[in-house]
Amino acid sequence: MSSKKVTTTDNLKRGLKARHMTMIALGGSIGTGLFLASGGAIASAGPGGALLAYAAVGIMVYFLMTSLGELATYMPDSGSFETYASRFVDPSLGFAMGWNFWYNWAITIAAELSAATLIIKYWFPDSSSLIWSVLFLGIILGLNLLSVKGYGESEYWFATIKVAVVIIFLVLGVFMIFGIIGGEAVGFKNFTIGDAPFHGGFFAFLGVFMAAGFSFQGTEMVGVAAGESDNPQEHVPRAIRQVFWRILIFYILAILVISLLIPYTNPNLLKDGIESIGVSPFTLVFEKAGLAFAASVMNAVILSSVLSAGNSGMYASSRVLYSLAKRGKAPKFLARLSRRGLPVNALLLTTLIGMTAFLASLFGDGVVYTWLLNASGMCGFITWLGIAISHYRFRRAYVAQGRDLNDLPYKAKWFPFGPIFAFILCFIVILGQNLSAFTGGKIDWYGVVVSYISVPLFLIIWLGYKWRKRTKLIPLLECEFHPPSPKS
Repeated sequence: MSSKKVTTTDNLKRGLKARHMTMIALGGSIGTGLFLASGGAIASAGPGGALLAYAAVGIMVYFLMTSLGELATYMPDSGSFETYASRFVDPSLGFAMGWNFWYNWAITIAAELSAATLIIKYWFPDSSSLIWSVLFLGIILGLNLLSVKGYGESEYWFATIKVAVVIIFLVLGVFMIFGIIGGEAVGFKNFTIGDAPFHGGFFAFLGVFMAAGFSFQGTEMVGVAAGESDNPQEHVPRAIRQVFWRILIFYILAILVISLLIPYTNPNLLKDGIESIGVSPFTLVFEKAGLAFAASVMNAVILSSVLSAGNSGMYASSRVLYSLAKRGKAPKFLARLSRRGLPVNALLLTTLIGMTAFLASLFGDGVVYTWLLNASGMCGFITWLGIAISHYRFRRAYVAQGRDLNDLPYKAKWFPFGPIFAFILCFIVILGQNLSAFTGGKIDWYGVVVSYISVPLFLIIWLGYKWRKRTKLIPLLECEFHPPSPKS
């Protein structure tokens, strides 16, 4: 039985082209994690530790992307993670993964609004945060309400800006390393100062490993976008092949250039918050090259990155919410589509939650908002775990039912090593989120709750649905491979 042209039965418009798919996945990973947090990673673990951590996470993400690629090309669906987990593992796991993903990105929208208001105050320090947040939220919502192509175009240009800046940075950095511009050649001398290239020990490396994981989150957006690609069997594999290597090269080369040009002992590298644009490692390198306007340029680029993340979060979370509603796992009104094939109700509810969470950051010293943000902290890793499990079960069920692997539009390499390796590393990251809370002689219970709260929340949603609906692990021979249908 051939499965080369499996399509979905939903009515979302398939308006995303190959270039949109590539840039959606690419833009989802290049952002503040690279432009700001990379400096803190180098300062904490040294240049060698930072490079090793990002390379290891990059390899894990490669396997996750190939797993998602096999699933998304065979069964392109806007529900993505929820659909795959429900069909190949257990409907209760799909329910929990769908709501976990939606919550993660709905709260992320609020986080990006907070970041955007801080960034804009670089130019307008006395302006109102509320006015800017409403304006930015209106822009993001407007782009998503235009059409799926409108979202795709906006992400294409947001990502293009980021890619252009990284390429310019790498070229300038190489010229500076060899002394072509910016003074004398620095070579590898910054790799030999102090206890470089490795610094801080195991816990510092583990911290950078987890930070690298957060930096790469967003690549999974291509799985949701596959449901609205005009040719997912071709576009998704192409996006995955191109995006992984570009992201890995961008991150590894960028960290290498920063490490060679700026010693890890530079105190400015530790200032990696949104409010520290002026000491972003990118800004420091540009200023060293003699570009006086570097801080303003990086501020604009980081603002575009933040808006891009909010834009992607709005798109992906509304599609998964729509898919949940379509399958009876969310209120029915969220499954309604506009004439343009857009899940308007799901978009509006996601916008409302994002804005409410943002308003919580303005009152009561932001305590409620901080807890909401902490609760979403590990949601991305939980999604990655679900992708690895779903792909492992998908492939085993596919073979168990006597299907021909050659019929798959895209086949992930190194199965079953890939999903097992990704699962183990994600599991380690989740467990190691805040090991320091257990190592001080006395357990820091507040730190434990803040760091791990998303895990029990996920388990409550998963097991609560399982108990209520009496769902069971689906036997391999009973997994369904036909196109998704309502209530599946």
